[in-house]
Amino acid sequence: MVNWGAVVIGFILSIILPALFGFAGPIGFYFGLFVAGLIVGLMVGGGVLNGAWNAAVAGAFGGIVLAVLIVIGGALFAGIAGFLTGLAAGIILVIVSIIQSLILMGIGGGIGGAIKS
Repeated sequence: MVNWGAVVIGFILSIILPALFGFAGPIGFYFGLFVAGLIVGLMVGGGVLNGAWNAAVAGAFGGIVLAVLIVIGGALFAGIAGFLTGLAAGIILVIVSIIQSLILMGIGGGIGGAIKS
């Protein structure tokens, strides 16, 4: 069962924490996703699978919103050519971001769910 309150908070954290930790290099980005998943897992509890599932849903939302922001930014800065470039980059980014978020936030959420339960 998805705890939407925790998913919304995890979604916000999946955008903020990688940006904050990203200044430490590429490892910081991944660490930010892991910590966001861990926090979601601690919020929902219910074991490894419940924590991993909720964290993965939050990470997927974060990836989709980031791709939409790239498409909008491309359209604002370069018109139709920027929109099309942003759309192509957005589709690739969604696929890569969802895979990264599912894995990293899922692991963090599973650990957080196991700790709480």
